[in-house]
This record gives sequence, C-alpha cells and structure tokens, in this order.
Amino acid sequence: MKKNILNDFKNFISKGNVMDMAVGIIIGGAFTGIVSSLVDDIINPILGLFGGMNFDQLTWNITGDVTLYYGKFITAVINFLIMALIVFMIVRIMNSAMSHIHKEDPPAPASTKICPFCKSEIAVDATRCPHCTSQIDDTCS
Repeated sequence: MKKNILNDFKNFISKGNVMDMAVGIIIGGAFTGIVSSLVDDIINPILGLFGGMNFDQLTWNITGDVTLYYGKFITAVINFLIMALIVFMIVRIMNSAMSHIHKEDPPAPASTKICPFCKSEIAVDATRCPHCTSQIDDTCS
C-alpha cells in the first residue's frame, strides 16, 4: 500500500504539467515582487504628487485602538490591476506571435460534389452518379 502511494506520488511529481506549474509559480512570485516595486516605488509617489501623500500612508482611525489602513488596500488593488494588465498584454502578444508562426493552410480542394439529379454526394471526378446512374457533365458542381 505504501509503495503504491509513493509510486503514484512520484509519477504525479514527474509529470510535465506539475513541473510547468511549479516554474510558473516561481516566476509569478518573482513577477509579483517586480510589480509591487513598480507600484510602491514609482507609481504611488507619482500619484502622491497629485494627492500630496503616498497611498500606503492613508489611514482612518476609527477608535483609539482600531485603525483602517485603506491606503494599503488601494495599493493592493493598483498592484492587481497593473499585474492583470501586464499579463493580459503578454498573453495577447504571445497569441499574436503564435498566430503568425502557425499560419493556417489554405483549405483543401473539394473532393466531392452533389449530383444535380438525386442530390447525393459523389466524387468530384465522377462522370456518372453511382446512386441514380445519371450522366454527369463537367459543368455540374
């Protein structure tokens, strides 16, 4: 029983999808740090020029011991929106690049046509319909 569980776990871990997911999580964590730094160190100070302060410093003291740090929430929302925008742009660029790489082949020429007499599907080069035995001329399609 233990051996089956260990083998199943080993097979699960060694699959490509799990490894891809692990790499994605690691890169996502690093990417989060970059976006957080962009918002905290560049965007918030620029936005602070208009409001006179950094968003992280915005608080609301409800009572003596209870303080809401709503500025940090605003910063988190900005982080999310910037990250979503960047991921959207990356996916859009990748889809565009992939569509240029994988151009669609032109459609194959038709291999069948319709008999004008019995409306059955027949080979495009047929001269007689196998269903109704009518003579098919080359002008039929």
